Amino acid sequence: MGDVATIVLIIVVAVVLFVWNRLPVVVVAMAVGLSLWATGILSLPAALAGYGDPAVMFIATLFVVSAALEKTGVTAWAGQLLIEKAGEDSRPRLLGLTMSLGALLTAVISLNGAIAALLPVVVVMAVRLKRHASQLLMPLVFAAHAGALLALTGAPVNVLVSEAGQDAGYPGFGFFEFALVGAPLLIGNMIIIILFGEKLLPSRNGASMPADFSRHAQTLIEQYGLSSGVFRLRVKAASPLVGAKKGDVADPKAHPGLEYVTVQDGRTGMPLKRETLAEGDYILLKGDAESVARFAADAHLALREENEKDTGEGGDTLFNRSSGLAEVVLPPRSALAGTTAFPGMTTESGDLIILAISRAGVTLDAASTQLQVGDTLLLQGTWKALDERLADPDVLVVNSPDLVRRQAVPMGQGATLAVAILLAMVAMLATGVVPTAVAGMLAAGAVVLGGIMSIEQAYKSINWTTVIMVAAMMPLSAAMEQTGAARMMAEYLVAAVGDAGPYALLGGLFILTGVLGQLISNTATALIVIPIGVAAAKALGMSPEPVLMSIAVAAAASFLTPIATPTNLMVMGPGGYVFSDYWKLGLPLMIWFFVVATFVVPMIWRF
Repeated sequence: MGDVATIVLIIVVAVVLFVWNRLPVVVVAMAVGLSLWATGILSLPAALAGYGDPAVMFIATLFVVSAALEKTGVTAWAGQLLIEKAGEDSRPRLLGLTMSLGALLTAVISLNGAIAALLPVVVVMAVRLKRHASQLLMPLVFAAHAGALLALTGAPVNVLVSEAGQDAGYPGFGFFEFALVGAPLLIGNMIIIILFGEKLLPSRNGASMPADFSRHAQTLIEQYGLSSGVFRLRVKAASPLVGAKKGDVADPKAHPGLEYVTVQDGRTGMPLKRETLAEGDYILLKGDAESVARFAADAHLALREENEKDTGEGGDTLFNRSSGLAEVVLPPRSALAGTTAFPGMTTESGDLIILAISRAGVTLDAASTQLQVGDTLLLQGTWKALDERLADPDVLVVNSPDLVRRQAVPMGQGATLAVAILLAMVAMLATGVVPTAVAGMLAAGAVVLGGIMSIEQAYKSINWTTVIMVAAMMPLSAAMEQTGAARMMAEYLVAAVGDAGPYALLGGLFILTGVLGQLISNTATALIVIPIGVAAAKALGMSPEPVLMSIAVAAAASFLTPIATPTNLMVMGPGGYVFSDYWKLGLPLMIWFFVVATFVVPMIWRF
């Protein structure tokens, strides 16, 4: 069997295994590279070269920057802004804002990251506005597919086609150059969905809806009886408490009507570990507003920070940009069972406060309690402390603090830095002052060095399935060119379109890419089709740029099946969709993408 026949066999087997979907896609992708080495088509270094490719590194860093924006509440802020501006009456306005936000977020933080961040927001919006989730979620995802072509960072395929252009001797595509087709694609998508979406989409809600954490803090405060008055007082420089011992503040006889909770370090927000108070420290008290105000005046304490509202309901005091709340339950065999705890005490680590203890749904008022299996504790502390300490096997976390923060704390700690890092990366990519991989690595490094994410969190934020699949299948493109398989497939394609010319070539490549993209990953599809398209362009004596951009458009047109992209599948449950719902709206959108890929692209990038 010749090398060309071997390559064709490897591609066919890989596509069949991708569609079969019984093996992990990473395993199939890695097997492709190993098969090229085992059959002698590529040397081992060549078969593994994709793992060190700059494009792979850049794709990995995009996941880190995306996670930083979500972690710091930038996407939560965007989602809340959407709910405020959407309005209740105008369907076109609601859809227009939803799709625009999804597309813009996708352009800067990738398709998966944008949809994961906006999915719960849009579902909550549907509930609040009394609309069916199915009428909003698929438009969100399909608009995001078009948004992926607004900038280089929108999708891994964009990076691949830009790099392929450079390999072919052309400059590659600029950071915002994709928007020349992305903008008309998005506008067309929005017009089609607004005009025909209501009839083409079902009116359903999913059986399981994502949790709404927008009022999480207030719910916990009310449930544990803390809404009677929790106040956070700041120690001023003139306060007589400066230099006083913590125990002096806690004396109930000295301050009748007030219940001491704890003292927090003004610099860290954690329970005070020093023995004496200093200017800027915070005292947490429970009591009525009049008693608290009297105490604050006597002790020269500030009732609130500048621009901070303190309603006395505990929401701003206990749940804010720097600190949050978490519920934990004592599981069977917990080492904490039998130990004594009381409201106001700090945990063993010294950085979390026990605000309340509940047993069988009843908040316990005892001064101290011997904990039992099944007891629920309400903890308060900095977000960092909650993230680090609640991995303890002796407790079960009811709602992940990280998940709550991402949805309920817009523009939290580090948000300004995360936005600045994103803008700096975009500027570097747009100007080309450094290679794309370097820009991505500098941005990801800044996220870690800036304290937005730890190294471990950065590792976890990367979608390793996508990264490894791209790296493992990159050598396939090199092997197709080296053996002449790409040239042979291109010759068949050119012969099939006959004398119809380059427009027919773009149409044929769109159909090939579009069909494969409904069955397997659009990234894997692009890696297979790109070398064929470049070889076909050379055979016709035309520039590969319109071919590559047309392939990028076709790869984004993954509308017809829920398995075409992870985001299509992501909204299937919350939207109550079935398999056949996708092609009804997806088909007219795919026709629009075909028109743009075949006729608009060559108007911008000449043959």
